[in-house]
Amino acid sequence: MKSSIAPVRWTPPPAAPVRYPVNVDVEVVELPGAGPEDTLIDADGSVLTGLYDGRILRVSADGRTISTLADTGGRPLGLEWLPDGKVLICDANRGLLTLDRDNRIATLLSEIDGRPLRFCNNADVTEDGTIYFTDSSTRFGIDEWMADLLEHSATGSVYRRTPDGEVTQLATGRGFPNGVALSADRRSLFWAETAMYGLYKLDLTTGGEPEKIATIPGLPDNIARGSDGLIWVAVGSPRNAVLDFLLPKHPAFRKLVWSLPDALKPKAADIIEIQAYDESGTLIHDLRAKHPNFHMPTGVRERDGKVWLGSIGTSSLATFPTPARSS
Repeated sequence: MKSSIAPVRWTPPPAAPVRYPVNVDVEVVELPGAGPEDTLIDADGSVLTGLYDGRILRVSADGRTISTLADTGGRPLGLEWLPDGKVLICDANRGLLTLDRDNRIATLLSEIDGRPLRFCNNADVTEDGTIYFTDSSTRFGIDEWMADLLEHSATGSVYRRTPDGEVTQLATGRGFPNGVALSADRRSLFWAETAMYGLYKLDLTTGGEPEKIATIPGLPDNIARGSDGLIWVAVGSPRNAVLDFLLPKHPAFRKLVWSLPDALKPKAADIIEIQAYDESGTLIHDLRAKHPNFHMPTGVRERDGKVWLGSIGTSSLATFPTPARSS
């Protein structure tokens, strides 16, 4: 049964008046399953990703060999390396999981203060094994992510889990906090808030309130710090004019939209948009592409001259060379 929503009014920030995205050509790798939300690159260049049906896949660097490593029994989203070589899995339904070298799944964290993690989404990890992660919503799970964006009640949180198991809430009341990335010196934490069209930065040495350092021209999803030192942002879809129009209006309009059949609800645009920022929030790359077998990028990784993309809206990964910085 579909959940009901209680929309909160919100006025979106002004959209950028002019953009000049650079077009890039992407290649795709077809997968034996749908919804590869995130990507994680191994030392040999192979790529790990998690599918809608719970499987974790490894794709060879050339895309020719695909193997199944494990099945989480849930919905794997963000993937990260842990210092001991295990893979940290943010499973939307099961919380923080680990995948060891023998492909065994174990639960690391499934609830906080007695409350099950409702929408464990993305993470980043320090050298000592401290995990920073997002729980995007306490109202809706993965199958109703659009309800959270329409309601705009901002119930998400950002957490830290230390190696001894202590969990600290770093920020709460956030608008669908999603991708997470640490600064190069590990003194700051970045995250994207999908519902707020924003990239945020928190000084971990002083705490305080997070600072919005960039307005994203769409719905930001996963983020990751690349080997080039930049914060790469997967833009799941450009801003939707209908959603922007409805957000400040009477809540009844969004209730009506949520009650419509899925075919009539707002859709992600059929394009690929990726951005990369430096740690001050300056836009370095604004990229756009189009491919018949890939759209709605939700995961991005840059490593050693190559960018890999995942998407909950396709059955493919996409890749392209890291673009050169403009002088």
